[in-house]
Amino acid sequence: MVAKTPESSTGIGLQARRVGDGQASRLLPGLDLVVTVLTAVCRTMYGEEKMKKIAKTAMQAVLAAGVAAAGLSAAFAADIKVIHAGELLAVPGQTPKSEQTLVVADGKITQVLDGYRAASEFGADAAAIDLKEQFVMPGMMDMHVHIQMELGPNSDSQRLRMSDADVAMQSVHYAEQTLLAGFTTVRDLGARPEQIYALRDGVARGWIAGPRIVASGGVSVTGGHGDIDGMRADLMEKYTAKTICDGGDDCRRATRRAVKFGADVIKITATGGVLSDTNTGTGQQMANDELKEVMDTAHGLGRKVAAHAHAAEGINAALRAGVDSIEHGSYADKESIRLFKETGAYLVPTLLAGDTVVKMAKNSDFMSPAIKAKALRVGGDMMSHFAVAYKEGVNIAFGTDSGVSKHGTNADEAVLMKQAGMTEADILKSATVNAADLIDMGDSLGTLEAGKLADIIAMNKSPLEDIAALTDVVFVMKGGKVYKK
Repeated sequence: MVAKTPESSTGIGLQARRVGDGQASRLLPGLDLVVTVLTAVCRTMYGEEKMKKIAKTAMQAVLAAGVAAAGLSAAFAADIKVIHAGELLAVPGQTPKSEQTLVVADGKITQVLDGYRAASEFGADAAAIDLKEQFVMPGMMDMHVHIQMELGPNSDSQRLRMSDADVAMQSVHYAEQTLLAGFTTVRDLGARPEQIYALRDGVARGWIAGPRIVASGGVSVTGGHGDIDGMRADLMEKYTAKTICDGGDDCRRATRRAVKFGADVIKITATGGVLSDTNTGTGQQMANDELKEVMDTAHGLGRKVAAHAHAAEGINAALRAGVDSIEHGSYADKESIRLFKETGAYLVPTLLAGDTVVKMAKNSDFMSPAIKAKALRVGGDMMSHFAVAYKEGVNIAFGTDSGVSKHGTNADEAVLMKQAGMTEADILKSATVNAADLIDMGDSLGTLEAGKLADIIAMNKSPLEDIAALTDVVFVMKGGKVYKK
């Protein structure tokens, strides 16, 4: 619901402000006439001396009311910003318009108007923001990040050396980098639960500069991707999460536990993964009954499920069980595409992760032989399978797996999507409208329309002409607050 300014409701707010400016006679229509008549009546009834006392008391009351009204007006005055957009893509998937005015009040868009309208039209204190030379669009959304980490040669040692507090501080830094890159909402699919939920809540409360965070709780099977690995036995015992499960009943318990402690979404690992330090491959790891129990339990508790899945059998098993999104989808086959279209589930491709691990495997020595072999194989195959899924009409939501790649470079995913054959318009839609739909926030995010949150970014060039323009965002507003200009 769009908040009304005092002026837009009954006019009293504007009149009260005028009283505060010393123009008491304009508080109500006809006030001068009323005062004149009452003065004459009182003078006749009480005499001149009594009238002077009454007048003094009345004037004190009027002044007090004026001061109170002025204070009330200030308390309820809207924070108004008026943006002049040279080219505006208000609804990705539609045609952009030139010379547009966006009016933002109290963090929400209230109007989108043709032409450049003076800020003074919307209030004496309205602030003008000049983006007449820029391309303006909704803030981008990344549906797959790991905001607590960044893959590199020191990842293993940092996992042992860094305290929970260190991890939390580092994630604050990565969150700000992500926001300044133009990503105003993210879905974090793998982090230390207590820390990521605190980061999510800190951002929501305005304590931290970062994107809006939808935070997951992870459910994985013993020895599968998502379980702890690559350490000596006593450390693996120590660090094994309480949401590691075996069998349908146990996976139901794990899902309930994840929700209990704060998960907005459940992240499962249906197949093996590239960065697990084991040679267990990338085939299906969660059994069908385990997948089904997680889906039913999560959905029953009002949570969606995202499934990490590389091999086709794992993708298809997760889709049959009712998953809401497939992450990576590296080897989706014809049956996968049929199930995607039948269920309406989203594919979150993470091409940037594949590109990153291939380069790391070729140009560095920190990966174990098991990880390196998987990185070269899977990373090299992701783009061609994504191209087929896109051409076949699978729902696509933008996601990078940032944390594997460097935070703040999220828009590089768009460049890879373009190389795979996706149109610029569809790429922008995947990072806005589709992403908002995936997280059930289409009523407040994804487009720049009246009533929606003012998540707005701008670039010096149109990404509809050159998708690489997304890698150089020059203006960022989230919820009506400017973070970069």
